[in-house]
Amino acid sequence: MNRANGSGHMGRKLVLAVLLAVLCIGAAELAACRHFAPETYERIVAPVRQAAAAVADAGRAGLDAVGRFCLNTADLAGQAIQNATQQAADFWEELTAPPPSPPEPELTLPPEESLPPATEPPLTEVLEEDGKQLLTGGAVTVTYFCQSDETWAEQPYGTDTIGPYGCGPTAMAMAVASMTDTETDPAQMAAWAVDHGYWARRSGSYHSIVQGIAEDFGLEATAFTGRTPDELRRALHSKDMLVALMGKGHFTTGGHFILIRGMTLSGDVLVADPNSLERSLQTWDPQLILDELSSARDHGAPLWLLSAPSG
Repeated sequence: MNRANGSGHMGRKLVLAVLLAVLCIGAAELAACRHFAPETYERIVAPVRQAAAAVADAGRAGLDAVGRFCLNTADLAGQAIQNATQQAADFWEELTAPPPSPPEPELTLPPEESLPPATEPPLTEVLEEDGKQLLTGGAVTVTYFCQSDETWAEQPYGTDTIGPYGCGPTAMAMAVASMTDTETDPAQMAAWAVDHGYWARRSGSYHSIVQGIAEDFGLEATAFTGRTPDELRRALHSKDMLVALMGKGHFTTGGHFILIRGMTLSGDVLVADPNSLERSLQTWDPQLILDELSSARDHGAPLWLLSAPSG
């Protein structure tokens, strides 16, 4: 076994020595050829030079390609880093931003021509129902009668007529018809007042007519001594009404019975004037009403609180 290994090793050395000798002889001959036969030398080495140039060109092209690849890769990496940075900034801004406000509701308005007129509804008005006139807006809807209505203006009130002298029975007819279930009118109430002694010749009615009619027709009438607007407001918050005997002023030049039937939200009062529907549709300063009350102080005058018995 050792002899075989030694023979192989000696053979390889011999081959290498022969190759080296060939290279040396070839190199010596090539050097001699270059000196003594330049043209032959050029023909021999030209293919080698061409191959070497091709290898060099290929190397340079490879280096250029690698360079361009590196540059492109760097550009792409830079762009990717920039995009990632922007996305991270956007995400952080979205994460830390306050919650959005709810959207404002969209308002849908009707066409201009369908909008209601820009006017406030009336505080009080007169309505026709079953042949009667009704005054609205107060604590009680009042059945309105006017003493100068042609239906009874010429009807007798004692030896006088209702038109110029019947404010008392007309005002009390409104109160009874509005606060009870009794059907009445100024002519019927005038006849009742005459029969019960409340007619005053050429002067209208005695002041006792208010309590007399109230007692006979199921109402309570008590003298109201309050003389301030606040006291009037408190009295009119319920379904009560007031009978007022007015002196000289906006309602009369002498003496005149009216009803105070309600109070507006602004604090003015509503009346039912038996001698004027126009005044009955106005609102009145409560202090003016108090200032123009009659100076009479008999039978509860000049101000009575009317109410229906409880229960």
